[in-house]
Amino acid sequence: MDPRLSIINERLKNIERIIAVGSGKGGVGKSIISTTLALLLSKNNKLTGLFDLDFQGPTCHLILGAKDEFPTEEKGIKPPQINSVYFMSIYYFTRDNPLPLRGWEVTNLFRELLAITRWDNIEYLIIDMPPGVGDEVLELLKLINKKEILIVTTPSILSLNTVDKLVKLLKNLNIPIIGILENMRVQPSDIVKKYALENKINYLGYIPFDYSIEKYIGEINLFMKTKFVLNLEKILHEKILF
Repeated sequence: MDPRLSIINERLKNIERIIAVGSGKGGVGKSIISTTLALLLSKNNKLTGLFDLDFQGPTCHLILGAKDEFPTEEKGIKPPQINSVYFMSIYYFTRDNPLPLRGWEVTNLFRELLAITRWDNIEYLIIDMPPGVGDEVLELLKLINKKEILIVTTPSILSLNTVDKLVKLLKNLNIPIIGILENMRVQPSDIVKKYALENKINYLGYIPFDYSIEKYIGEINLFMKTKFVLNLEKILHEKILF
């Protein structure tokens, strides 16, 4: 029996709400929505943590504007606070180097990071899930209790096809789905809303593609004024995620 398994939920037990943001595939804006959600919660006076668990392509640090911060060691690892959000990522240890892991190596690292990280006295923990339904996702779903899943997709048949696999897995495991959020809409489409209705999932709304957002990555003051952030904030208030 891996002793880390009993530690993981002990680390998380005092967190009021754990929201994992998943998509089934990469490239749909999952990381930017995870990071923005954490920033918006902090803006609304919620003590918030952000955990980037996308080992192969961590990018939340870029969006958050992380620079030279590093976790401190105190009976585990304590994430630093960056722009009012407590932030943990494999990026602290790998930087921009590739992380070529297989099978048990992935599981082992995943468990280690969950077990050593201390999230003291936060109300919300936002998790940027890895894409797909591989080892990391299965470990996350198995090891973390009381999580809710926020699904992100683009209005694309290809994106929805991979989302559908994740939805089926979550339903088979009886894991609560907060809803499905449509991102990067460039023209009118009802494909995502129809999918949500057919699968009895709460359709949270859509965010139009914001062509300006790329130049504000890491510049938090300007980033938080973009149409993307304002649209997401409106959706979150309306759906009572705060």
